[in-house]
This record gives sequence, C-alpha cells and structure tokens, in this order.
Amino acid sequence: MAAPAPVRVSIVLPTYNERGNIEPLLAQLLSLRRQFDLEILVVDDDSADGTAELVRQLAHGEPAIRLIRRVGRAGLASAIKEGLLDATGDLAVVMDSDGQHEPGSVLRALETLQAGELDLVIGSRFHPGAEIRGLSGRRETGSTWANSVARFSLARAYGPLSDFMSGFFALRLDRVLPLIRAVDVNGFKFLYELLAVSGGRLRAAEIPLTFQPRSYGSSKLDLAVFWDFLISILHSLSFRLLPRRAISFGLVGISGVAVQLLMTALLMAGDRLSFKQALPVAVVAAASSNYLINNALTFRFQRLRGLGLLRGLLKFLLVASLPVLANVGLASAFYSFVSPDTFWAQLAGIVVVFVWNYAASSRFVWNTP
Repeated sequence: MAAPAPVRVSIVLPTYNERGNIEPLLAQLLSLRRQFDLEILVVDDDSADGTAELVRQLAHGEPAIRLIRRVGRAGLASAIKEGLLDATGDLAVVMDSDGQHEPGSVLRALETLQAGELDLVIGSRFHPGAEIRGLSGRRETGSTWANSVARFSLARAYGPLSDFMSGFFALRLDRVLPLIRAVDVNGFKFLYELLAVSGGRLRAAEIPLTFQPRSYGSSKLDLAVFWDFLISILHSLSFRLLPRRAISFGLVGISGVAVQLLMTALLMAGDRLSFKQALPVAVVAAASSNYLINNALTFRFQRLRGLGLLRGLLKFLLVASLPVLANVGLASAFYSFVSPDTFWAQLAGIVVVFVWNYAASSRFVWNTP
C-alpha cells in the first residue's frame, strides 16, 4: 500500500529590503521538505537593495522557492493577500522576513493546526509562554498598547485570543480563502483585518512565539503605519459600514477645520481683516493642507510626486472650487442671518462640502473609486 502523499504547505514571506535576512531564513525553512510538500513564496515589493535578485538566483537551484516581484504596488497587507491567493498549498504560513520570527515555530504551528482541526493558528507575542527578545522597551510598550486597543474592537468575536496583530500565523487555505479575498489590503495588519472580516467564524488557537532581534535592516514602522492602525480600529468600531478612505479623509478634514479656524483668527487679529475678507484665504489654506495630508496618508499608495503633486493640488483646488464657494457663501450667510458666531458659521460650510470633496477628489485627483 502506497504511503499517503505529504501535505502541501505554502509559506508566504513578504519582503522589502531584506537582502541580509532572506537567505538564512530560506535555508532554515527548506528543512521542512522532510515533512511537507513545500513551496515558499517570496512576495517582494521591488526592493532597492537587491532582495528580489538574490531570491531569483536562489530559486534557480531550488524549485520550492517562488518569487513574486511586485512593481507599482506596495504594502504589507496587500503582499500577504497576494501571496496567499497565489499559494497552492493545503496549509499556508505567513511570517516576517526579517528574522524576528523563529523558523522552528512553523512546524509547531502546522502541527497545532492539523491536530486541532483548526482554521487558524496564531503565533502570539502575548501568550504566557512567549518570549520577546527583539523589541526595544518603547516598541514593546507600543505593541502592548496597540494590541489592547485591537482586542477591545474584536473582543466579542475572539475574546480568548491574545495577539490580534501578529505577523505570524498558519491557516487552512480551503476554509479561509473566501475571507482572504474580502480582506481590505489598506488595513494596518492583515491578521487583524482577517479576524474582523470573519466575524468570529474562524476556529482559532495560539502558540507562544519567541520574538528575535532583527539581524539586518530597520523596522518599517512609521507615521503611515500608525495612521493605518487608527483607521482600522475606527473601521471595525463602525461595524465596517464606513469606507476606510472616507474615515481617513474625514480625520484629515478635521485637521483642515483646525487650520481654517486658526488662519481666520490670525488674519482677523488686530482688526487687520474682517471675517468675510479673511474667510476665503483661510478656506484655501485649509484645502491645501487637506490635500497634502491626504496625499501622504489617505492615498499614499497612489501618492503624487514632483510635478504630479503640483498638478494634483491644482486639480484638488478645482474639484473643491464649487464647495469652496458654497463654504464661503453658506458660512457668510449663516454669520449674517443666523448667528454672528464665526465658529458655527464656518462649521456649517465645512459640513456641507465634505461628501463632495471626498467623492470627487478620490476619482479626479487620485483616480481611485
């Protein structure tokens, strides 16, 4: 009687400038061929340090390694989604490529996944048996705080879990694939978005993770990542009814309110300008501020640069021209006929134009539905 065929396992490794880490990681992962029919998918976001070129060379002598090189697309969540959708395994593992996730944890995660008839196994940094060696005190505190906020938003569905934003997890592709397709790749963490989309339907468990120090390169954590986290939490708390970009656009709009109010107050200080004279200048300043912040955060994957940035500003101001007139006209009318309160007068105009600005600028300026 023939022995049963080994289970096919796909390991997804998203990379960006990980040339110094990827070769030793691949060498360790290839040892899993003794237990599984293995494929390793390296999803590289066109790294500038030659990561893709190195992986391509390694794949020449090792058919288990596959390179997916992405040009014109970027982002950790989208790289993970693309890798999982391209995977051919029965089981799949996602892990970081920076060496901070121990390759030895892969076998334990897969064994737990199979033994417990589970859909998902998460490598948890907050499990009682976990050990964190690779984070500074500041980053560890930040991770703990962020995870607590994430737990609050998903506690009803996955209360027993301890790490909602891990970058290490294993799953059964046939059961989870429909949910993977629904994950918003603009989210902060792929796992968090997957859990949010699933609504508690996944049978999940955790294993303790030993988090290693990074050997080469630097962390990708920046302001944009924090912004994505904030949007993801608000998106979940809104029961996913509000589009993520609309939430981001709205938060940026709030900063524009502050710019407009401050500019109006400065121009009116010392009776230099009347309210009606200061208001148009303040509105244009706020619109320009909103454009620059949205370009850096809300639409950063379609970010405009160089002359495109200037052309985009002109388009944005053109798109906003009708609502700017409505903003000025409504605020002036409110001030003249309803209440001589400059704050409420401006707020009335700002609220009226929000929806138009979001919809029209998304399509016309950043060419995004």
